[in-house]
Amino acid sequence: MAPTLPSKRLTLSNDLPLDSGQVLPRVEIAYETYGELAADKGNAVLICHALTGDQYVASSHPITGKPGWWERMVGPGKVVDTDRFHVICANVIGSCMGSTGPASEASDCKPYGMRFPVITIRDMVRGLIGLLDGLGIERLHTVIGGSMGGMQALSLAANWPDRAARVLAIATTARHSAQNIAFHEVGRQAIMADPNWRGGDYYGGSTPDAGLAVARMAAHITYLSEEGLTEKFGRRLQDRPDGTKGTKSFGFDADFQVESYLRYQGSGFTQRFDANSYLYITRAMDYFDLAEEHGGKLADAFAGHGLTSVNGKGARFCVISFDSDWLYPTAESRHIVHALNAAGAPVSFVELSAPFGHDSFLLDVPALDRVMKGFIDG
Repeated sequence: MAPTLPSKRLTLSNDLPLDSGQVLPRVEIAYETYGELAADKGNAVLICHALTGDQYVASSHPITGKPGWWERMVGPGKVVDTDRFHVICANVIGSCMGSTGPASEASDCKPYGMRFPVITIRDMVRGLIGLLDGLGIERLHTVIGGSMGGMQALSLAANWPDRAARVLAIATTARHSAQNIAFHEVGRQAIMADPNWRGGDYYGGSTPDAGLAVARMAAHITYLSEEGLTEKFGRRLQDRPDGTKGTKSFGFDADFQVESYLRYQGSGFTQRFDANSYLYITRAMDYFDLAEEHGGKLADAFAGHGLTSVNGKGARFCVISFDSDWLYPTAESRHIVHALNAAGAPVSFVELSAPFGHDSFLLDVPALDRVMKGFIDG
C-alpha cells in the first residue's frame, strides 16, 4: 500500500483523462509549498521533479531523513528565493510519494498494481494543471524542471501555452532516444525477473528489492560521467571485512569501490521507491516525444509561444545543458532550441561545463546558479 506521508493533498475535481484513452478516477496529488502566495497569485513557481524525485524539493525527506533534493537552490535568499516566490513541487501521478499511483487503492479497496493505466508525461502534466486549477493559479511566474522534470516543463509549455510566463528546462530532451529506452528496459526487466515481483501483485508481502536495486544501479551509471567516476573511484579496491587493504577477493564480493557505491545506491533506493512506479514512470519517459504529439514537427509544439501566438501569452524559455551529460547530451538541447527559434519563441541557451554528468543540475555548479537566477529574476 502507498505510505501515508506528511504532505499537502488535493483531490482533483474531475476524473483525469489519459493519452491511452482511459480515465483515472479520484486522482490525488501530493505536494509541498514554500514561501507565501501573492495576493494576485503572480509569484507562483512550479518545480517539476525527475524520475525518482518527489515533492520534498526543499524539506527533509520523511523516509530517508535526507535534505530536500534541491535544497541548495530553493529557500530564502537562494536562487529560487522563497522570500519572493511561492514555490510548488508536486509528486507526479504514477509515483509513490502520495500522488495516485500503482500502490494506491483502486475502487475495490485493493492496490492498483499493474491494473494502473499506463501514463505519459503529458498525463503527469494534466495532473499538475489540475493541481494549479485547484489552487486557483492561472499563470505561473516560472515552471522549472531538470531531466524528467524538464520534459514536464516542456510539455506544459507545448500543451498549455498560456499557463507559464517562463520555462526553464535543464538537462533534458524533447524525446527519448533508442539508448535511453534501452537502459530503461534493462531496469524494467530486472524488476520483472525478481521472483518477488509476482506480476506486480506484491503489496503486503515481500517486495522485489533485488530487481529494483539492479534497475537503480544501471540507471545511476547513466547519471554520472566517466570523468567523475574515474576521479571519485578509479580502480581503487575496497578494504576487506577482515581489515585487509587493497587486495582482491578472487570472488564476487564488491572488490572495487565503484561496485560498493552502486550497491549502496541500489539498496538505499529500495527503501523509498516502489518497483511498480519505476516501471510506469520509465515507460512514460520512453513514450515522450513532443514532435510526435504535435504532428511530427517539434516547432509546431511551441507555436503558442511565437510572435503570432493567438493570445499573446506565450512564454520565454531558457534551455541549459552540461558538457559531460551523455544521457541527454547538448545536441538534444540544441534540437529544442532550434525548434523554439523556428516557432519564433524567445529562447536563451547555454551549455555549462561540469564534471558530474547528467546529475550536474543537482550538484554544486555555480554557473548554473547564476544562469537560473538571471532568468527567473529577469
